[in-house]
Amino acid sequence: MNRPVTAVFAALEALLVVGIGVGLPVVVLSSLWAFQYGLQIDWIVFWRAAVDVWLVGHGVDLTLQLSPAKAAASGVAGADAPISVTIAALGFSVLTVLLAVRAGRAIAETPHRVMGVLVSTGAFALLSTGLAASARHELATPSFVQGIVLPTLVYAVPLVAMAEVTRRRRDAEPDPVTGWVARTVGRLPDAVRVVTAAALRIGVGSAAVLLAVSGLVVGLLLVTSYAELITLYEGAHGGFLGGLALTLGQLALLPDLVVWAASWLVGPGFALGTGSGVSPLGTTVGPLPAVPFLGALPTADLPFGFVGLLVPVVASFVVATLLRGRVHAALRRAGVDDLLRRVVVGVAAGVVAGLAVGLLAWAASGSAGPGRLVDVGPDPLLVGAFAALEVGLPAALALTLSIRKFLGHDDEGHDDDGREEDRREDARRDDARREHTRRESDLRAAGAGRDRDRDRDRDRDGAHAVGPEIPDGHGDAEATPSRRRLPRLPTRASLPSLPSLPSLPSIPSRRRREHDDDATGPIDVVATPPEPAGTGTGTGTASGSARGARDDDGDATEQIDGLTR
Repeated sequence: MNRPVTAVFAALEALLVVGIGVGLPVVVLSSLWAFQYGLQIDWIVFWRAAVDVWLVGHGVDLTLQLSPAKAAASGVAGADAPISVTIAALGFSVLTVLLAVRAGRAIAETPHRVMGVLVSTGAFALLSTGLAASARHELATPSFVQGIVLPTLVYAVPLVAMAEVTRRRRDAEPDPVTGWVARTVGRLPDAVRVVTAAALRIGVGSAAVLLAVSGLVVGLLLVTSYAELITLYEGAHGGFLGGLALTLGQLALLPDLVVWAASWLVGPGFALGTGSGVSPLGTTVGPLPAVPFLGALPTADLPFGFVGLLVPVVASFVVATLLRGRVHAALRRAGVDDLLRRVVVGVAAGVVAGLAVGLLAWAASGSAGPGRLVDVGPDPLLVGAFAALEVGLPAALALTLSIRKFLGHDDEGHDDDGREEDRREDARRDDARREHTRRESDLRAAGAGRDRDRDRDRDRDGAHAVGPEIPDGHGDAEATPSRRRLPRLPTRASLPSLPSLPSLPSIPSRRRREHDDDATGPIDVVATPPEPAGTGTGTGTASGSARGARDDDGDATEQIDGLTR
């Protein structure tokens, strides 16, 4: 895939993410325009409303202005003043993050990863700019600058992160920016890098467990409050399409409800309007909008609400205990495995968890309408501080205290978790080293076999020149040692013929003379006809040849004896 194709592919990924995010509210609102309003209203109104919903879902502030007649009909004090909507419908942000992760994985598979990420981010920024500009109206005005920056950040951060994760999985070369970051981090002291990595693991893991439990709590509340939800749906009188639009809006706010539940478990709770509060220690709720999912929220004090405060504490302790062996091993390899460093890791993990939960609380809080609704959601600073405290202390205790010693058991004979992790790490390194050695041996064997095959082919073709070997086009042309070939031994055909010796006079043998003297009559010599070529057995031929060779040897010996006498 060349650069132009990669650029087009990355731009299409950004277009797909924006199209899915904006397309959901556009389809629902267009259905309302067609079936419920009978195409009597200009469709651009529903387009702007859909874009406003998408922008609010990414944290963009929206300013609404009601006409004087509608403000008076609402009966809400201050309805004629501009209304700011600053709370984010995090469902659209979650959708963008998931699609950005998929896009980052796909772009990282291309040979031009950096260019693809830049093009995709730029295309998303251009699309966000066009959407923010098209949604501006005197009655509903989204923040133009936020409409460009915030959606792009929500898309770019997971895109870059997933592209980098995929690059590391593929062992690809880092880009210049990633290489610079890696070199900068590598210059930090080992203690700083180890403590930071351990704190990130424990803090993020604790926050993830807290959010998972919060999701279970929200699901349980929705199931147990099913009757109240149905009653509020029926009271809305929105029909099928109106109920569909209302459900879509509540799904967009469902992640906010999970964050509110996490704030409740942490302790500070959240507000549903000015002067109200929902927390484990008490619940005070005023008049609420007729939104169905609000019917699942508790409206009175819970008898055992304080038990919810144990969730972040237990989550932090469990996560730190599970990661204790790895953290100790990392600290030991860096030479800083002492009590102070373990406490620092626990406190830093609390800070990480507090920042994560506080940031989510900030996104899920703000103004949701006029009057009392200007204060909805949790207090991000208070929630972040409580989360840091409830995660940091248990993590520090889990990293510094031994459960076996706490229970009164003797640790003698039992390996420490860190040493066990060291042994596992050493075993992994040994396996990797053996695998590397095996591959090198295979490569050397393959190279030697290739050289033997090449030499045999050249010998067969008559290449007997003495001198350095010239590498062929398929081999490695790097520093091949010069090898000299031995000259081939001459063959029998290439040897010069020796001069023939003069023939000796024929002397009859002693055996033949005695036979002639003893003969009493003439000897009839019967000539044996020659045997046709290719006939007879091999054994007879070989025997005859052997007898003839012995007779010739005897004749030659007798001739030499006669000459010497």
